[in-house]
Amino acid sequence: MKAWELDHVKGIRAAAGRPYHEFLSVPDLSAGLYVLEVGAPDLQQPHTEDELYVVMEGRARVTVGQEVREVSAGSLVFVAATEPHHFDDIVERLVLVVVFGPAEGSRRAGV
Repeated sequence: MKAWELDHVKGIRAAAGRPYHEFLSVPDLSAGLYVLEVGAPDLQQPHTEDELYVVMEGRARVTVGQEVREVSAGSLVFVAATEPHHFDDIVERLVLVVVFGPAEGSRRAGV
């Protein structure tokens, strides 16, 4: 069994000084913690894998393709592979668990 406590993963991510920390990677699935501070830009590019965002904390707006919606703790957002997406109007620190299927980067050419 692999198991994590959210506070522990948050601490590891913060210590690394990066907005994203991957805490699980197996061939068919990967997961990480993504944190965006109030007003921070979301600079991510579309991914080659499907992904699910689980909003653990915060409030913001997410754009997926042409669709826009507000998100807050408890929101779940699916983004299909290669679909442009980003978070903006972050009004409360956004803490997201991100799950990729298959593992992030596994469908990139040459991988």
